[in-house]
Amino acid sequence: MTGTDVSADTTPFFSDDNEREGPTDNGVGSPQPEEEESASGVSDKRAKLTVAVLCYINLLNYMDRFTVAGVLPDIEHFFSISDGTSGLLQTVFICSYMFLAPLFGYLGDRYNRKLIMCVGIFFWSLVTLASSFVGKDHFWALLLTRGLVGVGEASYSTIAPTIIADLFIKEKRTNMLSVFYFAIPVGSGLGYIVGSEVDDVTGDWHWALRVTPGLGLLAVILLLFVVQEPKRGAIEAHPEHTLHRTSWLADIKALCRNPSFVLSTFGFTTVAFVTGSLALWAPAFLFRAGVFTGEKQPCLKAPCDNSDSLIFGIITVVTGILGVASGVQVSKKLRIKTPRADPLVCAAGLLLAAPFLYLSIMFAQASTVATYIFIFLGETFLSMNWAIVADILLYVVIPTRRSTAEAFQIVLSHLLGDAISPYLIGVVSDSIKKSDSYMWEFRSLQMSLLLCSFVAVVGGAFFLATALFIEKDRQLKASLLSVCCDPHTALHSGSLSDCTLALAGRRY
Repeated sequence: MTGTDVSADTTPFFSDDNEREGPTDNGVGSPQPEEEESASGVSDKRAKLTVAVLCYINLLNYMDRFTVAGVLPDIEHFFSISDGTSGLLQTVFICSYMFLAPLFGYLGDRYNRKLIMCVGIFFWSLVTLASSFVGKDHFWALLLTRGLVGVGEASYSTIAPTIIADLFIKEKRTNMLSVFYFAIPVGSGLGYIVGSEVDDVTGDWHWALRVTPGLGLLAVILLLFVVQEPKRGAIEAHPEHTLHRTSWLADIKALCRNPSFVLSTFGFTTVAFVTGSLALWAPAFLFRAGVFTGEKQPCLKAPCDNSDSLIFGIITVVTGILGVASGVQVSKKLRIKTPRADPLVCAAGLLLAAPFLYLSIMFAQASTVATYIFIFLGETFLSMNWAIVADILLYVVIPTRRSTAEAFQIVLSHLLGDAISPYLIGVVSDSIKKSDSYMWEFRSLQMSLLLCSFVAVVGGAFFLATALFIEKDRQLKASLLSVCCDPHTALHSGSLSDCTLALAGRRY
């Protein structure tokens, strides 16, 4: 089996405790930075510039992803489509992204990563630009182009974190990956903000989709002239260099018998479900609430009132940064008291998010200010999971199975999470709606979004169950590594074969 880093969504924030530097000169007084530079083949200055470019592209990636959500009321009015049909815009994108991410991860492990990203981003920019010229009678063309955008984004998001991993180790890698992932909430929020503002200025939602293509072409130029391809794995030596690999089928069977991995994956799937639903439907829901209460005029002609998209975008930026940072810090402090800190923090985040999301949905008809406050609190608690779930996978799965585990987690979390949730919320809304009145447009979407609170509670239960197994699974994985990676035990008297049998038959 070959190692494949399948998605930016699952690359760990925290450095592996088992990491160590690659082969270095044993001479006394050799400065550490020079060893890292010579190992990766990239100077320290160029490495930092490379991370800056990758962060810019990651921000652009999520900005493009949520621009459509920022102008959704205009799109619904332009094409005269139902809620269920609107939900397909996010679903087709996530599906293409989900199924192609492992493929690009496979290619990224074997071929020039810089070239793959350049081609992917150029393709993504062209397709996004093409989607901005779709006519009123060709909604299918908009669906098709949004699906093709997922192809381009998968080519980038699966590869970029592996370049950062080949440039830095230990604390430096943690810091650089943290910066890289903070671009997710910032980019997502900018998608709402830029989309809604461009729509307001131009009076045409099509122009909102023409912002990121130009920035995407700039990203390709920066990739070509600034980013330098580092040597794969040269900066560190992993335990997987001594662990014997097993077949892909054996890996999957072992992962399915790893309760901490399985339960945390289902927990993360609920996070994807809720965030996917809110990402597409929250601004539209807030707009309908304003129409229902008389605070806003219904969208009878373009452009629609997109002020809610602007405010929701700002909230997404702030809560994403606060949630990720607070989740990491709380987990670090709680680890001193209990080894079950990570799943407990994840569970607390979801269980605290659920009531605030419920209150934000129910208060929409009574108080706009209260609604925004509850959304702020709910999204902050929800964002606490992002970094921690990746670290759980890191320390309960052995190195030779981590790429397979990441692929399994990203596919399952998207398949049962944000690939279906936007469409499901729309379909439920359509089924509840008894008429085309403004009241029922609001009420039906309100009732369907309550599903998010229920799913968040289920996710909290999954993480509480993870806490029951996490300590044991972590110790089992560590004990196997100590046997198979010890040169005094694994390489003598046929012990390597014993390690192979253990890897094939045990659950870590």
